[in-house]
Order: sequence, then structure tokens, then C-alpha cells
Amino acid sequence: MSTVAERRELADTVRAALARHGDREALRRAIDGGAGYDERLWRLLCEQVGVAALAVPEEYGGIGAGLAEALIVVEELGRTLHAPPMLGSAVLGAQALLLSGDAEACARLLPEVAEGARTLAVCWAGPDGWDGFGVRAEDGKLSGTAHYVLDGGAAATLIVLTTTGLYEIDATAPEVTRTPTAAMDVTRRLSEVTFAAAPARALAGDATAVAARLRDIAWAALAAEQVGAADRCLAATVEYTGSRVQFGRPIGSFQALKHRMADMYVLVESARSVAWSAIAALDDTAADDAALEVAAARIHCTRSFQAVAGEMIQLHGGIAITWEHDAHLYFKRAHADAHLFGAPARPLARPA
Repeated sequence: MSTVAERRELADTVRAALARHGDREALRRAIDGGAGYDERLWRLLCEQVGVAALAVPEEYGGIGAGLAEALIVVEELGRTLHAPPMLGSAVLGAQALLLSGDAEACARLLPEVAEGARTLAVCWAGPDGWDGFGVRAEDGKLSGTAHYVLDGGAAATLIVLTTTGLYEIDATAPEVTRTPTAAMDVTRRLSEVTFAAAPARALAGDATAVAARLRDIAWAALAAEQVGAADRCLAATVEYTGSRVQFGRPIGSFQALKHRMADMYVLVESARSVAWSAIAALDDTAADDAALEVAAARIHCTRSFQAVAGEMIQLHGGIAITWEHDAHLYFKRAHADAHLFGAPARPLARPA
């Protein structure tokens, strides 16, 4: 585990790299490109910063820093809306392999994942979401459709969760069909992956237990991403209202707008606190209430990002819903994130 100073240095390094190489033009290339992300930016982050190796143990070719360090990168990517295979492959894909406990598969796949040379995609959700599996296994062959697969179109290897176990399969196998999913959020590419009696390699591990832990990791990662994106929404709004002049003065000087931006600030900072509290609990194997912390972060960070993105639209006015500005992209990401990986089934109540 790294120190606070080392984590800040990591965040600063990633933010600086994104400032230099992850501008609006890079985001447009990502949206329009076939892979769904800026491949040059991802290669730079992997080669110069080592982002894909952060949560991979040293024995499998990684840095071994930990999950929290990987989620620092996810938060910084959230600021820019770039969606390279960090969340889908370097976090969820790598963690699915590690949670399986299959040392042979980890030794074979994770070194390339850590280099950024191999992309993993986790095939999980069924037609009704993440409470069930979309794929079934019988006699070592996979059938069915996994929905909402992150990096499904770009992945080289698929990690498939079924009721009877975990499986690994080559994404280019002839029995595998990958179809892009039409989505409101154009900055994050999702796919449907269909298996037609596809022969697959069985992995060790209990798929139900892996899915439960993986969902907690996914919720914590989304919370970190939402904090980064909401913080950027706030900064952009403060900057715009300080330069937009109406009635002879910047609109940010009006008391009513100051109050609204103060509310945005409270939402961002409270979301940051609950997100990193959840990540700390998730990273602590002895924490008893990690699941509760993560569920609270899932709820609060989702609501906060939606509210802050909505306020950004309102305070920017008409330009916010044009392609000349990125405000509408943050708004769409906020509402798409609310559905990704599901949500807690009922309101949370901490035991007395």
C-alpha cells in the first residue's frame, strides 16, 4: 500500500498526462474511433505511468500497488470522460482473474494485461441486469448472451461468469459474436456478446462469490469515476460563470448562483469522502462493513454526480447542449452510470 504522498503524486502524474494528451480532440477521436477509446492515450498511460499494472501483483508482472491506486487512475479518467480499458480490463478483468484463484490463468494472462498489451472483458449481466448471469455453461461450452460488456468489442480475452463457474475464451472464436450496444453515453462503448455453444476453458473459483465481490469493486470504481467527473463539472461551471458577463458583471457574482455553486461543492466533497471511505473499506480485508460502505457510496455518488451535472447544464445555458461544449457529455455519463452494474436493492440502514 502506498502513502498519501505517493497517491497524490500518482494522481498528479495521471492528471498531467491527461492534460497533455487527453484534450477534447483526443476525446472526439475516442468517440469516433473503432476501439471506442484513444489507443495512443492508453498506450502512453500504460508505458509511461504503468496504470494497467497498479492492481496486478508483482508475481504476475504488475506493480502490486493495490486496488485503491488503480481507482485513483479511474477517478482522474472520470474528469476527462476518457474510457480506455482501465475499468473494464485492468480493474474488473484483472480482479476477476485474481478472485478466481486460478494461478495458471493469472500467470498466463495478467503479465500482458499489466503491460496494456492484452485487454480483458468480463461477460456477466443477463437481459435483466447484473442480478443474474446472461450466459450458461454445459459440458464446457458456453451459450447465451452477456449484456452491457465493457470493452467487449476491443477485448482479446473474455472472462465469462455463469451459474456453474468462471470461464475464459478467446474473443475472436467463431462461436462468439460481439455486437455494439446503442447507448446514450457515447464516451463509453458497451457490447452484447453472444455465445453459440462456444468451447471455453474453465477457471477455478465460485462464480457467485466472485460476482458479489466484483460488483462491490465495480461500484467503488464507479464512485471514484463519478467523483472525478463531478469535480470537473464544478470547476468548469465556476470558470464559466466567472467569465460570462450579463447586466455588466460576471454572472458568477450574483448571490443566487453563488448559492447553487456552493451546493455543488458540498455534493462533490461529500461524494469524495464517501467514495474513498468505501474504497478504504474495500481494500481492507478485515473490514466488516465494506459492503455497506460501498453501497452507500454507490447511492450518494450517483445522486451527487447527476445533480452536479444537471446544475452545470442549467448554469451554462444553451451552449451546454451543443457539440461546442462537453457539458452534455457529462450529463449523459451521469445518467448512464446510474444504471451500470445495477444499484442496491433497498435503502440502507446501519444496524444500531
